[in-house]
Amino acid sequence: MKPALKLPVILGSAAALAAAALLLGKPAPTAAPPSPPPTNVVVAPPRAPVPVAQVVLPSSESPIAPAKGEGPVIQIALLLDTSGSMDGLLDQARTQLWNIVNRFSKAKRDGVSPELQLALYAYGNGDPGAGSNEIRLVSPFTTDLDALSERLFALRTSGGTELAGEVIDEAVKKLAWSRHPDAMRLIFIAGNEDFDQGTVDFRKTTANARKEGITVNTIHCGGFETGISHHWKEGSTLGGGSYMNIDQDAKVVELPAPQDEEIARLGAELNKTYVAYGGAKGAVLQQRQAVQDSNSLKSSLGAMVSRSMAKASHNYSNANWDLVDAVKQKQVDLGAMPAEELPEPLRGLDAAGRKAWLEAREAERAKLQARIQELANERQRFLTEARRNQADTGNTLDGAIGQVVANEAKKRNLTLE
Repeated sequence: MKPALKLPVILGSAAALAAAALLLGKPAPTAAPPSPPPTNVVVAPPRAPVPVAQVVLPSSESPIAPAKGEGPVIQIALLLDTSGSMDGLLDQARTQLWNIVNRFSKAKRDGVSPELQLALYAYGNGDPGAGSNEIRLVSPFTTDLDALSERLFALRTSGGTELAGEVIDEAVKKLAWSRHPDAMRLIFIAGNEDFDQGTVDFRKTTANARKEGITVNTIHCGGFETGISHHWKEGSTLGGGSYMNIDQDAKVVELPAPQDEEIARLGAELNKTYVAYGGAKGAVLQQRQAVQDSNSLKSSLGAMVSRSMAKASHNYSNANWDLVDAVKQKQVDLGAMPAEELPEPLRGLDAAGRKAWLEAREAERAKLQARIQELANERQRFLTEARRNQADTGNTLDGAIGQVVANEAKKRNLTLE
């Protein structure tokens, strides 16, 4: 993997610009129409039974659902350098989040789908919330993917000191790692400065992580040989993981697929099947779903496609605010819920009526998700064939992470396809 890895920034087309304009309620910028003209992605607004304009919380205060940790589990902690030179890395992480999630959409262990938990640390940045060591826990392990996306998009870069050994130490000691012997526990740390800065020795922290069954993988944002001389490879070796290098500012065009616009449209249509409960809090979290759609689409049409595919998988759950997921996971008793906790259409119904109404929303969602999954399979076949005719442009961050995940999965009798 010696050549610098290329991180994909999916370049937006006129179709993506028009889609973003529809989502944001603004006219699309003028652009020469391609031939033939693509179908616009019509993004429907989410159902919002409670007005939300007065109750929107800042990103730092928006609640995040904790991970449940029941049954098979995959835990991935992302440790990102957010010092002043790392804007490109943040952009790539935002674009790649849903690709990472989608790698586990078909994961099984002994016929059971594992729970995917993601955590996020920022280091090398003294912004509010960081400690004196310029390290901040952005999100603990969670299954709340919209909350993680929200916080990732809220991150900003600023000058600082990059203490790799110390952030690894904090992640190992402070995150709620599963103790199950077959759990997949991975750290990916990315940055561009010397790996041995600070008073906490990375050799001890990476070796300690390995003793705890946590694999440390390092991603140097710069030259391959430079990363070796700056101890990034040594860190991964001691941590039992893989060393990779990337050019975080590289722009690589990703192939468009005929299914992209329809997948994005259906992903937005899914929002209409979500039913917020719990009054103003539920309404805030429902709006967050729409905002993360917007963030993805503004990044690129491809990012919205990846997010839509993730929304059609078992990894995307919103039981902390969506009544369909909450009832399905037996987190609430629909018949016993007080009327004020319910959306308006359910308040006048008895238990049987509530159940029937909600089952209709669940059936509608399942139909949309099944169609997205069908299109996603067609899309994958198309891209696989199309890439055979392309010259090799180097590995991507998503591909590099995929190689690590595939190897770790084999060790734990976990299938990903």
